[in-house]
Formats: sequence, structure tokens, C-alpha cells
Amino acid sequence: MSYALFDEAGKFLAGRVMSETESSVQLELDSGKRVKAKAASVLLRFDKPSPAELLQGAQALAQEIDLDLAWEFAPPEEFGFADLAAEYFSAHASAEQQAATLLRLFEAPHYFRRAGKGRFRKASEETVRAALLGIERKRQLAAQIEAWAGQIAQGQCPQPVREQLYRILFRPDKNGAEYKAVVEAARRTQRSPLELLQAAGAIDSPYQFHWRRFLFEQFPQGTGFPPVPVPEIGEELPLAPVQAFSIDDSHTTEIDDALSVQGLGSGSVTLGVHIAAPGLAITPDSALDKIARERMSTVYMPGGKITMLPDDVVQRYTLTEGRACPAVSIYFEIDEATLDVRGHRTRLERVPIETNLRHDRLDDTITEATLSGQDEARYPHAAELAFAWRLARALKARREAVRGRPETFTRPDYSFTLEPDRDTLPIGDERVCISTRRRGAPLDLIVSEAMILANSSWGGWLAEIGVPAIYRSQASLLPGVKVRMGTKPLPHAGMGVAQYTWATSPLRRYADLVNQWQIIACARHGHTAALAAAFKPRDAALFAIVSGFDAAYAAYGDFQHAIERYWTLRWIEQNDCRELDATVMKEGLVRAESLPLVFRVPGTEAFERGTHVRARVVGIDLLTLDLHAQLLQRLDEPVRGDEGDDADEDAEPVGPLTLAIDLAEPSPQAEAGTPEAMASDPAAPPRGGAAA
Repeated sequence: MSYALFDEAGKFLAGRVMSETESSVQLELDSGKRVKAKAASVLLRFDKPSPAELLQGAQALAQEIDLDLAWEFAPPEEFGFADLAAEYFSAHASAEQQAATLLRLFEAPHYFRRAGKGRFRKASEETVRAALLGIERKRQLAAQIEAWAGQIAQGQCPQPVREQLYRILFRPDKNGAEYKAVVEAARRTQRSPLELLQAAGAIDSPYQFHWRRFLFEQFPQGTGFPPVPVPEIGEELPLAPVQAFSIDDSHTTEIDDALSVQGLGSGSVTLGVHIAAPGLAITPDSALDKIARERMSTVYMPGGKITMLPDDVVQRYTLTEGRACPAVSIYFEIDEATLDVRGHRTRLERVPIETNLRHDRLDDTITEATLSGQDEARYPHAAELAFAWRLARALKARREAVRGRPETFTRPDYSFTLEPDRDTLPIGDERVCISTRRRGAPLDLIVSEAMILANSSWGGWLAEIGVPAIYRSQASLLPGVKVRMGTKPLPHAGMGVAQYTWATSPLRRYADLVNQWQIIACARHGHTAALAAAFKPRDAALFAIVSGFDAAYAAYGDFQHAIERYWTLRWIEQNDCRELDATVMKEGLVRAESLPLVFRVPGTEAFERGTHVRARVVGIDLLTLDLHAQLLQRLDEPVRGDEGDDADEDAEPVGPLTLAIDLAEPSPQAEAGTPEAMASDPAAPPRGGAAA
């Protein structure tokens, strides 16, 4: 009986020859399957042993062939496997030995290069040496991965894995040995990589884990600034005949905006909104512009911040009291009786800043009673503030009429204070104090309405002249319709204005700095500004800035929400808070009554929105930012019509702690909020502005 060994697409098979022609052979395999092979693919014919015995014996014998010795025996020219079998074994090498030689040559391309069906040419000595070194390195690497995986599974973290912690979890090189070791250890232990690495001691501080992850993702080169000179304004600016005042938190260093009021009692009052003017000195594509464009915004967090611009630049252009500061001012002519806005004009000038008012020190003093004259006003700029408050209420009412419904801010803003108050950034073990401040307080309302008026007016002016800008728009107030950034002056339904820019915080938001350049061009050149503006219509660079800013601002906001959630959970731990009253939102989510915290309470899924419940805290995980709770009792029936604040009707936990490693398990993080959540104070930083 005749048998044949043949090559089928790089796989060696053997079977009984059924029939053959000059160009093909039909064979029957041991399985009974019949196949047709090209005659050129038949490499070996034999009578015994059987095909199965031949392949089994050849595979075992092939591993005994010494490749170095075979390489020495091989001729320098091209040869067939049977030729080498005759040299290696004997001149009468058996079919099994020939087949073994074929298999061994085929699986060692670093020694023997394939030159055709069953034919080979030996590699050069240099190629063999390099290949062997590579094989040895792979062997050592595999052994290293195995050793690291074993250590991690046993609760020990090798130093190389510790050093690559954030890359492994969030932006891994999947060919890296450290990553492979963690994946292998997670597979063996059936634990998530995050849990496994924490148990192995790779994460010694949950706070530092969140902080360093943020730096890894957003500031891989660190948060320091390169040495850049502070630019000066090249033109002589006129001195404005006003005495302006700002309203900010005590910790604010980037004072972007100030107000002035002139003409009280005359029937026609001029309201000045004065914005710090770094755009008069920082030019597009300059070193400082590149720094600001890379960062896009100041990052806020309890106990600290990462500024968009170097501190010496901020201090040069911030609106500090006692100085005449460069400013881009917009003046509104107001009818003192009707509070109608008759018109506006923009000026580039130096503005004397008489006072930096601090609302956290004055909120209990500057009240509706003092502003309306019911109580005596004993504070600076009392008359100006009283008019500004009256105007702010009128402006808000007009916007609400356009919106079609009143703005509702029933929940307070929360401020975080850390003790001790370090000169450096927090380390995570501070004691936290959480205080509240009701949205819509008089000073808040004064600032927010003045900034909305300035931003919407500048937006309309830029559109009228034909100079592009960065706008924020919202098509409607329907649920799910988000605020979008773009270059077209579209309506903002949430604000109740025809168009809305961000131009009042150029020291801390890059979009505002870009818009300030465009406003400056209009102030200098009027209706020919489109030719002189930094960005022209349909400018690709402007579209790129919008996209980059949107992504960075969202990432910074997510970090701020997450780190505020960390400190909220720390407050619960530090105060041994075992029960929390909360209001049902949806799908098992509830909102704490007295803390900035959304969490899940099983058993509330069927409750209506607005139902008040009490939950028991059963566990806190500061690494995943989870609060585990049980339903204690339902406190009352749902509060009908309690739809929450306009700013975050659809608020949910910020999303899971996502890991790039496939085996990671998600868990909710922090309370969500959009950039428009501070619509009542668009000039302020995001939530947590006490750290500004």
C-alpha cells in the first residue's frame, strides 16, 4: 500500500494514495476524508509505517534534532529536507527520519529559510546569532512576566509594575510586560486589576490615585510653567473716569471682572462691565498663547487649582484694588426708571479698581433688606450695588420671559474647606468642612446678570460686524437637549438670550481669551474688523480650538466632580455619618439632602421622583468613589412638582472609573453637571469655586 506526505497551506498531512495523475494526487486521510493535492505538494512517499504512526513518530523525533548540529551539516547552497536527513541520520534515513527533518526545518526559520516546497537554505551565522538572542530575550521576558504575575497574585507589587500603574490601568501598552503580568494575575485570581493592585500595595492613597491619574491623563509633562516673560501692552490706554469694584470669593486670585455705575439720580445710568485684558498683551501663537491653548482652562478642586496662565501673568492683569488695570469694558446705557437697556459701547482702557468685594465675607451684610433700603447699608458702593441688584432682577425677569418659565435653583452650592490649609496642593488626609450657599444670593445675582448681559451683547455685536467667535447655544429646554459650543451665534434657550459667548473670564478660560481677541479687533477697527481679527470666518484653527476646549473643559469638570465626591465621602467618614436623608431621582438614584452627593439605594426604583427617604451607610470605597447604602424607610409621599434645579435635571453619577484594562469593573463616581450648571454665575469657576 502506498502512502504520501504532502503540504497543504503550510500544514503537513499524510494519507493513503487512492489515485494520481501527472498533476494531482487523490488521498484518503485516517479520518476517512478524501482530499486532492497537487503533485508538487507531495513531499514524501512511503510504504510503512501508517500515516498516523509516521506523523506521531516524526513529531517526537523532530524535537531531538539538534538545530546547531543540523545547521553545521547543511550545505551552503539550497537543499532538500531528504538531503539533510541523509547527512544528519544516515544515507538510508527512514521515512520517519526524513519527515522529522522536514518538520524540524520548517519550524526553525531563524536557522533555515524556506526556498520552496520541502526545500531550504541555511541562514547566515550573523542571522542565527541575532535570532537566538531574540529568542532568549523572549524567554527571559516570559519568565519575568510569569514571576511578576505570581508576585501580584500573592499580594506583592513589583516596582516596575508600580511605576507603570496609571499607564497599565488607563492607557496601556498591551505588549508591555507589566501590563501582561497584571492581566495574567487578574486571570488567575479572578479579581479586577484595580482590586488586585490595591491589595498588592500599588495604591497607598485613594486621593493620590485620583490626583495622579488626572495628571497622567491631562498633564503628563507636569503642571509647572516654562520660563516665559510677562508681556506688556504696547499701546497707551486712556484712563476710564470710573471707580470700579469686583465681587469674588476671598480665595480668588484670577479676578476677571469688575463693575461700575455712573449717573445715579440723573435718569440715565451707565453700567460698566470691565474685563481683565490679557488679550491686549498676549498675541496668538506667542509662547503664552501656546501655554494657554495647551491647558485651555484653569482646573479647580477643593484646596487648590492649576491655573491656565503663569501666576506672574495673572498678577499682572488681574483686577486688583488700588490699581488702574488694563480692561476691555462694555458700557450699557440704562433708563433709570424702566431699567431698559438703550445701547452699549466697548472701550479699551485702564480702569481704576477701587475695591475687591469678597462675597463670602459680605453675603450676610449685603442682603435684600439692605439693598432695597429696608435696613441701613453699611458697606462700600451701597448705592451702586442697590441699583445693580434692581437691574439684575429686571434682566433676570426678561430672560425668564424669553425662556418661557422661571429659573429654579432650589439647591445650594457647596464649598469645600480643607484643614490644614496648606500652601501646597492637598495630600488627601486633611479634614474637610462642607458649607452651603444658596444660589441666587444678591451678590451672585448682580454678577451673573451683568456677565450674561455682557456676554450676550458682545456675541450679538461680533455677529453684526461679521467677526467669528466661540458661542454656546442650546436649541430648547426639552430634556436631553445639551448646551453646545460652536462658531455660530445661535439662541441659548437655557439663558433666554439670542446668542451667548464666553468672554468674561479670559484669565482662566481659553475660549474667553480667544473671544477677547475678536472683541479687541472690533473695538479697534469697527466694521472692518473682520480683516484684522485674529480668526477669520470659517477659520479651521477656530474649529480646532472649539473641539479642544470642549474636550479639556469636560475632562477638568469630571475631575472636579470626582474629587469633590472624594471629599464628600471623606466628610461622611470623618463625621461618622451613618444615615443620610435623600430625595429620589430616578432608577434607584437618590440625592442627599444636605451634601453634594448622588448615590444608589436599592429598593427605591419604584418610588416616584421627589420621594424623601432615609438610607443607612453600609460602606464607602474611596478608590471607586462608591457609597453603599440600604433603604431604612420612606419618609413621606412624593413632593409633586419637585423637578429640581434647571441646571441639572438629568444629573446622574459621573460615570464609572473606567480602566483601559479589559478586566476592570465599573462603579459610579460623582454627581454630574454640565458647564451650564453655573448659569446663575457664568463668570465664576465650576462648582467648588471657593478654591478659586
